[in-house]
Amino acid sequence: MSLTIRALEASDHEAWRRLWTAYLEFYQSSISEEVYATTWARLLGNETYDPNGLIALSDGKAVGLVHFLYQRHCWRTDNVCYLQDLYADPDVRGTGVGRALIEAVYEKADAAGCPSVYWMTQDFNATARQLYDRIATLTPFIKYQR
Repeated sequence: MSLTIRALEASDHEAWRRLWTAYLEFYQSSISEEVYATTWARLLGNETYDPNGLIALSDGKAVGLVHFLYQRHCWRTDNVCYLQDLYADPDVRGTGVGRALIEAVYEKADAAGCPSVYWMTQDFNATARQLYDRIATLTPFIKYQR
């Protein structure tokens, strides 16, 4: 398998939408057409705090994606990087696609001067958590939300 990780491009819209829809379905969620359109526009935007997107291509076929964004932090002078969405097609899980996407975010964060990359996952996401436990540190924080 020849794996390429690169920034999203306008021509990736159909593949991105398929992958992100599958990601949302995994978490038993859905979004409106307005959110799809707004998110896509932001991913291709160039505002300081627009989210960023990378796509994983295996032999030229889109098989994974990651969204991440930089944000200010009140406990440090450096910005931090939040890895918001990560998805790999079921047939490529366990082949290194998820790890490659996370490591690509690590590289982007380092280049942007962000020493910290963090993310959340559901407690039931056991397969992904096996990877996360190998490449990051589990924190004791609990999320609250309004």
